[in-house]
Amino acid sequence: MGMNDPQWGNKNNGGPGGPPDLEAVLRDLNKKISDFLGRKNSGAGGGGGGMSNNQLGGGIGLIVIVIALIWIGSGFYIVDASQRGVVLRFGKYVEATQAGPRWHWPFPIESVEVVSLSQVRTVEVGYRDNVKNKMLKESLMLTDDENIIDIQFAVQYFLKDPADYLFNNRAPDENVRQAAETAIREIVGKSKMDFVLYEGREQVAASTTKLIQDILDRYKSGILVSKVTMQNAQPPEQVQAAFDDAVKAGQDRERQKNEGQAYANDVVPKAKGAAARLMQEADGYMQRVIANAEGDASRFKQILVEYEKAPGVTRERMYIDMMQQILSNSSKVLVDQKGGSNLLYLPLDKLIQSTNPGADPASPAGKPANNAEQVAPQAPAAADPAILTGRDALHGRDREAR
Repeated sequence: MGMNDPQWGNKNNGGPGGPPDLEAVLRDLNKKISDFLGRKNSGAGGGGGGMSNNQLGGGIGLIVIVIALIWIGSGFYIVDASQRGVVLRFGKYVEATQAGPRWHWPFPIESVEVVSLSQVRTVEVGYRDNVKNKMLKESLMLTDDENIIDIQFAVQYFLKDPADYLFNNRAPDENVRQAAETAIREIVGKSKMDFVLYEGREQVAASTTKLIQDILDRYKSGILVSKVTMQNAQPPEQVQAAFDDAVKAGQDRERQKNEGQAYANDVVPKAKGAAARLMQEADGYMQRVIANAEGDASRFKQILVEYEKAPGVTRERMYIDMMQQILSNSSKVLVDQKGGSNLLYLPLDKLIQSTNPGADPASPAGKPANNAEQVAPQAPAAADPAILTGRDALHGRDREAR
């Protein structure tokens, strides 16, 4: 009779609610096992009588052997390359097995906990699942300059010691969250608000990672923190508008500073260039004056040497040169007629025209177009033989006087 028979347990003891006949169940099981193994039932001619003791003992022994094999086989397990197996004997840690097929004493003697070492676990601080779902009790923090900021960040970690992870942590994620909150509050409490919100976010994350790891190592948690990711850092929502105004004012200040610096960068080089140009011009003027003075002094020295050799000739020559220099810039004509009786003819109109090209030729001789008194210069008059004769007579009288 099969155990799944609907009438099982109702055909014994003469009552519909009586207990099942265990002897009949074992007899039927033993018969099936004997038929499977090819053994003959020696009691078949007895018309279904009771089982012998040998048959009953053999069936129970076979069942025990099968159950023992199943129990022993339940101790086999496989550990992946990214996992470690933690073997417990009556609940006490025995060893940590490496990757590959392994075996341990089956339950209830030993048990095994397979732990993944490569799995990256994430703990959220200041929010849950979404940054909009804030946990203000965790996210609000006080900075060193007594300002309140709202920070949400995530901590990623994996396991480095499976035994410590299993036996030294009651709630691993909660331990990491509390350690992360403690670390971030300490770091933020030592920093300024602007440093945390802007230029120092990466430094805050790095310092927080190191401090979290130190706390977890102190507790022997078997956890290795891989990264701290700053999700959001801002002032509280109640003062967000005022903070935005302050940020805009700071940006305007920086913009004006940049504009002033740009103007200074434009003006200062020009001023320096102009100053350098003036310095170079002054230096050039100084060099020119010095060179002229040195040239004049050298010329004077040379004249002095010649003067000492022939004082009269040198003096006369200097006088002539000076007079020529003075009269070359004058519009008057000097004529000496003391030594001669010849009639001197001066073409005044041509002399005036040569000295003043803009004069009107129709104007009277000696009267230029601009009504200014002009006389031919000494150089054209010297070309006339009479003028030369008068000058020679003058020079002769000077020589006789000496």
